[in-house]
Amino acid sequence: MSLAFSKMHGIGNDFVVLDCRQQPFALDVAQIRALADRHTGVGFDQLLSVEPARDPSCAFYYGIWNADGTPSGQCGNGVRCVAAWLHRAGALALGEDVRIESPSGAVTIRVLDPHRVTVDMGEPQFDPARLPFQADGVAADYVIDADGEALRIGAVSMGNPHAVIPVHDLHAPALERVGPTLSVHPRFAEGVNAGFVQSVDRGHLRLRVHERGAGWTLACGTGACAAMAVLRARGEVDESVTVELPGGALQIDWAGPGQPLWMTGPAAFVFEGEWLAVDAIH
Repeated sequence: MSLAFSKMHGIGNDFVVLDCRQQPFALDVAQIRALADRHTGVGFDQLLSVEPARDPSCAFYYGIWNADGTPSGQCGNGVRCVAAWLHRAGALALGEDVRIESPSGAVTIRVLDPHRVTVDMGEPQFDPARLPFQADGVAADYVIDADGEALRIGAVSMGNPHAVIPVHDLHAPALERVGPTLSVHPRFAEGVNAGFVQSVDRGHLRLRVHERGAGWTLACGTGACAAMAVLRARGEVDESVTVELPGGALQIDWAGPGQPLWMTGPAAFVFEGEWLAVDAIH
C-alpha cells in the first residue's frame, strides 16, 4: 500500500497534504513521525488532512499534526495551502468567501489567485484560559521565568497558543536556548509557540518562531497574527502590518477588539508523490 500526498509550503513553512475526502485519515503517531523525517521520509513541519466537514455550515474540514505526531488546533500557513489545494482540485472558486473547519473552529478563506489566499483568522483571544496559560487574569504582558531568565511576554490564542517576546536582535544567541525552553514551559499546559518579534516601524515587523512540536520554522502564519495582535493591542503598530519571517512576508490586518484579523499570503505547490513506507512502520 502507498499513500498519495501533495508537498506544499507557505513562505517556507512546509506541509504534506493528504486527500481524505473519500477515505478517513488513518495514520498513527509513529507513521506521522516517519513521514515527517527529512532523511528517511518526506519531511514537513505539519501534516494536513483535507476531510469532509463536521460542521454543516462549512465546506470542508482540515486536520493538523505537527512533525512529532501531536495534533494542532490551527496553522495559518497551512490553511492557505489547504485553500490553494482545494482550488486546484476544483472545489473552490476564485474570489469566493468559503468557510472551512479547523480543529479549533471555522475560518473564512478567499482564494485571490491560484497561489495567494486571504484568511479570516477570527478575533485574537487574550484570556489566558483560552491558550491555556497560568495567569491571574488578562494583562498586556506577563513576566515568566525561562531557564533562569525573566522574560516579559504577551500571550494570545489564534486557535493555538502563542507567547510573543519583543526583542532588539532576532539573531541573539540566547534565543536558540530560550525558544525551546519557553515552548515547553509548565505555565503553558499544552505547550506554546514562542515568537520573537522585532519592530521596524508601525507597519513592519520581523519575526522568528519556535513552534511547539516542530521547532524553529521558516514561517509561522498564526505566529505572525499573534505578534501583530499583541503589539496592536498595546497600540504599537497600525491596523495593517507586513510581518517578515525567514521564509517570506505576510500581510496582517486587524482593526482591533471586536473585529476579525485577516492574514494574506502565498501558498505554493512543490511536488506530488507516493509514500511507499506506510505499511513498514510497525
